[in-house]
Amino acid sequence: MSRSRWFLPETPDVHGLLRHQVAVTVEGLEAFCAWARGDAAAAARVRELEHAGDAAKRELLSALRAAFITPLEPEDAFALSRGIDRLLNYARDLVSESEAMACPPDRRIAEMADLVRAGLAQLDAAVRALGDDDDAATRAADAAIREVRQLERVYYQGMAELLEVGDRNERIARRELYRSCSRLGETLVDVAERVIYAVMKES
Repeated sequence: MSRSRWFLPETPDVHGLLRHQVAVTVEGLEAFCAWARGDAAAAARVRELEHAGDAAKRELLSALRAAFITPLEPEDAFALSRGIDRLLNYARDLVSESEAMACPPDRRIAEMADLVRAGLAQLDAAVRALGDDDDAATRAADAAIREVRQLERVYYQGMAELLEVGDRNERIARRELYRSCSRLGETLVDVAERVIYAVMKES
């Protein structure tokens, strides 16, 4: 090996690590959707994958510190990783809230969970396209936002239906769970918009 190669900086695969974090999050949201459809045992899988998501985030941040050149601006990679991490955190928190309030998920929560998962599938495509096909990344990010915007309709339908729920404790509990679902959607929109911003900066 020549002496010049001894001093070359490391070039960790930051983009690959970000894609891996998204893949873990996709799996976690699949488990979350299963839980929302009534599979109580899937709650443990959500928590397991939330821990795996944390590990993926730590690995990415470590790579950012070591990398000399990255395909994404370090600020963008950090913001994307942080937002993606929050998706699993909020899904885990919603499961825990449901259990603590003894209020199992209902049809509206399942619908909102499915919309978040559909948006995440588009976000996955957007992240994979970053740096290779920025037009495709932008289109996929826009599609993710459109998917999640439908969540608002389901959210308001659910909130309106709560007016017919006679039990005050159930009404309060479901309202909080619906709000947590809405926060999941808002977080996904934030990440998708960050993808669009990252592309615009490179233009």
